Amino acid sequence: MKVVATLLAILLGGSLLVPTFANAEESKTKIAENSSSAILIERDTGAVLFEKDSDKKLPPASMTKIMTMILIMEAIESGKINLDQKIRTSEYAASMGGSQIFLEAGEEMTANDMLKGIAIASGNDASVAMAEAISGSEEEFVNEMNEKASEMGLKHTHFVNPTGLPAKNHYSTANDMALMAKELLKYELITKYTGLYEDYLRQDSDKKFWLVNTNKLVKFYPGVDGLKTGFTREAKYCLTATAKRDDMRVVAVVMGAPTPKVRNAEISKLFDYAFSQYKTQKLFDRHHTVKKVEVNKGDQSLMDVITSERVSVLLKKGQENGDITTSIKMNDSIETPIKKGDEVGVLSVKIDGNVTATSPVLSSENINPASWWQLMKRTASQFAKTPSQNVR
Repeated sequence: MKVVATLLAILLGGSLLVPTFANAEESKTKIAENSSSAILIERDTGAVLFEKDSDKKLPPASMTKIMTMILIMEAIESGKINLDQKIRTSEYAASMGGSQIFLEAGEEMTANDMLKGIAIASGNDASVAMAEAISGSEEEFVNEMNEKASEMGLKHTHFVNPTGLPAKNHYSTANDMALMAKELLKYELITKYTGLYEDYLRQDSDKKFWLVNTNKLVKFYPGVDGLKTGFTREAKYCLTATAKRDDMRVVAVVMGAPTPKVRNAEISKLFDYAFSQYKTQKLFDRHHTVKKVEVNKGDQSLMDVITSERVSVLLKKGQENGDITTSIKMNDSIETPIKKGDEVGVLSVKIDGNVTATSPVLSSENINPASWWQLMKRTASQFAKTPSQNVR
């Protein structure tokens, strides 16, 4: 048992148990002291619980693949690709160096297995193969990565490739990486990949390949189920990690740590702090219907408005809960056609009248412009319901 405990201590940098901080603020000063930058957020509200130089531009190395996985998950959810679809490996994708799953030119693998190769083993070859399958080329996929970053308001991020291999003008920040993780975690499916410590590819062939997660905290820190490590000589050791306990999920990012031991220890301290000091109260699950609104001149007269993500409130442990309320402000003008998933308003969460979190709300379905006949029938129906008035 002593040997096992020693091994765990080495892997986690000595942080095995969640402490009860006598002085939380004093403990915070010792967090991430050996890294270039760091941040800790609560996932549902986006509340920042700790930060150190979180807007400092740094090379993200393979944490880049968080954005790559966001676009993959969007493609899966929209039906552009499916997990059973065979993805063909180009000669260019097979030529990627660094971490890889050793795809051969012309080899076909399901999107499911490609995603395993990216999420668990950080496969550069699998990342490029998926980029080409989704967007037609790596260049177009990178354009979409940068467009998504702009759409998310990430002002200090720019991508040159989907892998994180060293490249000029390829950078991000701890804050932006945390926001990317927050976005990726909207898709509950993703942690079924990032939370695996080990798996296999090509199980039915003589080229069976063992995958072992580059994020050792998945095995050695309770509640960790993702997300992505990174390392290059320039970036040093980086990690964007997430952990969930008692219905609270947090995201921690460390960039520029000198060793993997230090990186894991810094992340563990951030998680220790979060779970000892805070708790969350869930209000709505993702895609919960929160409102029905009328749609003028649509082929449907009513539209279900749904949440874009899980919505919660963040509470300090030991403090009394305030009066929690929610409100929805719809966009000023909502015109057809409306696509499923279009942002149509914002949900605000308030505690004692103060806004603590906001989240976009979405259309639950496609709504097209109404035909002339539909408008006529609707007008006639409304006229029939209008009380008659005496004419004098």
